[in-house]
Amino acid sequence: MKATVLKPILSAAMALCAAALIFSSCKSGSVSIRTADGTLVLKPLYDNAVRVQVVPKGQALPEELVYTEKVRAPKFKVDRSGGDIALSTAAMTVRYSQNDGTLTFLDAEGNVLLSETPGGRTLQPSEVQGVPVYAVSQTFASPADEHLYGTGQFQDGYLDIRGLTRRLTQVNTQIAIPFVLSSKGYGLLWNNYGLTDFNPAENSISLEPAEEGAGQTVNATGTSGNRREMRFTRTFRGTLDVPQDGEFALLLDVGQKMARRHYLAIDGEAVIDVSNTWLPPTASTIVTLPAGKHELSVEGVRGDNPQVFWRKVTDETTLSSPVASALDYTVFAGSADEVISAYRTLTGPVPQMPDWMFGYIHCRERYHSQDEILENAAGFKERGLPLDVIVQDWQWWGNTGWNSMEFDREHYPDPAALTSALHDMGTRFMISVWSKVDRNCALGKKLDERGYYIDGTDWIDFFKPDAAAFYVQSFRDSLTIPYGIDAWWFDATEPENDDLEGRLVGPDQVPGELYRNVYPLMVNRTMYEGLKDITDHEPVILTRSAFTGIQRYGVVTWSGDVGNDFGTLRRQIAGGLGQMAAGLPWWTYDAGGFFRPGDQYTSAEYQERLVRWVQTAVFLPFMRVHGYMSQTEPWRYSELTYNLIADAMKLREKLQPYILECAAKVSQEGYTMMRPLVFDFPADSEALKQDCEFMFGPSLLVCPITEAGVSNWRVYLPKNEGGWTDFRTGEKYEGGRYVDVPADITAIPVFVQDSPLAKKLSD
Repeated sequence: MKATVLKPILSAAMALCAAALIFSSCKSGSVSIRTADGTLVLKPLYDNAVRVQVVPKGQALPEELVYTEKVRAPKFKVDRSGGDIALSTAAMTVRYSQNDGTLTFLDAEGNVLLSETPGGRTLQPSEVQGVPVYAVSQTFASPADEHLYGTGQFQDGYLDIRGLTRRLTQVNTQIAIPFVLSSKGYGLLWNNYGLTDFNPAENSISLEPAEEGAGQTVNATGTSGNRREMRFTRTFRGTLDVPQDGEFALLLDVGQKMARRHYLAIDGEAVIDVSNTWLPPTASTIVTLPAGKHELSVEGVRGDNPQVFWRKVTDETTLSSPVASALDYTVFAGSADEVISAYRTLTGPVPQMPDWMFGYIHCRERYHSQDEILENAAGFKERGLPLDVIVQDWQWWGNTGWNSMEFDREHYPDPAALTSALHDMGTRFMISVWSKVDRNCALGKKLDERGYYIDGTDWIDFFKPDAAAFYVQSFRDSLTIPYGIDAWWFDATEPENDDLEGRLVGPDQVPGELYRNVYPLMVNRTMYEGLKDITDHEPVILTRSAFTGIQRYGVVTWSGDVGNDFGTLRRQIAGGLGQMAAGLPWWTYDAGGFFRPGDQYTSAEYQERLVRWVQTAVFLPFMRVHGYMSQTEPWRYSELTYNLIADAMKLREKLQPYILECAAKVSQEGYTMMRPLVFDFPADSEALKQDCEFMFGPSLLVCPITEAGVSNWRVYLPKNEGGWTDFRTGEKYEGGRYVDVPADITAIPVFVQDSPLAKKLSD
């Protein structure tokens, strides 16, 4: 910035000293304002992105783990006309109010995108494990017609999360990413590595145990393998007294690291009802209640200690973190694609995934030998079915120790020959690996003697650079270089059960709460950077957890160990779209559900669900089948089911030119392939309400079927210029309306709109 431009700015800064407002030089690339809470720093990161930090005096900031890209800072100007302070880039303006200390964010035309509420900023001194920290929160205005998406993949079934209360932690089936995308033309990234509450509820009710039910033995998976577990049901009761009529956000916390059931009834009517072998510890919903007392009933298991947190839904959005060094967030301006593209420009672009990952990926829990893998791979080829990747789930190490990086040689005598044989069939090989290692195996003893474990666990401390380097070097020497394995499935990278709480991590042994949500980022960074020089393609990593910026390591997430019912299918779609809105483009699920019924091979009811899971998976970024203690090959089922699954697999194969062009746009342009409708139809109020429909690339509207026994399915066709064409029948429809379409078992409704890629579909 020229000196002639700086003079009036510096003069204005001098005049503001009496009001305790002090500018820094614009040469620093930021503007600093002294406030009662600390120094407020406005730092433009990109033309349409400005970072806000409020740093208490003397407080050190943590290592930067998210904004890793070297991007040239944008030009900006500062203006104080009218009494307020305004920082403007080419695409947006941030205005600081001298009157109440709030920030307002505007687009280039001066339209308000987002504004802080007066008194909505808090920084309270606190401590964790004896270390001084701050509890921080920021509240923003949220107009009644706003729609909000994001925060990652959750199991509550909500895509539009405006008003909802969520607790962002990393656990099996839940991926926490503190990024929110608005229909109003902005995105907000909350820069905190620890636990974050979205719209925290200030009121709570502890429920008292009532009657206990009979015990039930279930199959359970964990970090030590499969096991049988006895679970006793228990009912808990309490009273909710709301002062006025209205909408209320409720968060059920079962009081354990993982839940087995989410069930909450109000006055005898269930408002949350989900069962699975494993569930996140919290579940959320929004209900409408009249003023007065309401009876609550929670059904859980012995050992639960449930609480219900509640708040009235208002025209505000709050983000809060109990463990922080500063209040820190970034606002992005623009369309959904512009916001996500800028986010990835600053936090890292998506590497180009090899083409074979976009075909059909086959997995089951589990193959037991080298011969079994080859026999089943041959079975696909003999039947003319595509098989691009086949996956070896856990316990290929046999008795050598968990994730020992040694194959069980009795059952896998020649892993290199196995990989080579699969390559000869045109199939790639992926195996399951872990961020934990048995302390008693040969590798574990080496890790232990070097102090590379998180104390009290079997998890590797990837926050220690030496531990990360040793782990990945062992991985290279023991698995990657000798056997030529193509891809890696990193399981339980949360780490499982939110296990950093109460621990000490890193070379300085700081509280794990400071970095509670970023363990998956550290694990996958280690693997990507440690393997990228030894393969003929970018490292391919499938992982169960993620965090802001992890897309730069090319990872694919999946939705974890979920059930198989239609409600679960619907929740996975909403969860996946929530992750897309949070900026991470690569996602899939266990088609057919991970936990499956014992009669899956004969049950017509289950096989109908299986077919619908698979038909939807055709239109996910990655198509992958998996199942617990199952033989998931399509020929294991009825002839009808086999034919329908085969048709879906072959359709995925035919769509490859379209899919690969979309995938290239993800890496080259910051594009999103699986698209919540806010990306393409932000002005269509009905489109913004759809929590299960989505665009697959620019041309395909996908309408999954999530109920049993339907012959017709009601879909919403968003407003567009050219209308919509039924993908199967060629029938044409106008946009901007609901239609009932045939929905027999042979396919799910898919519609085509004109786009530059539409010709590839007709070809």
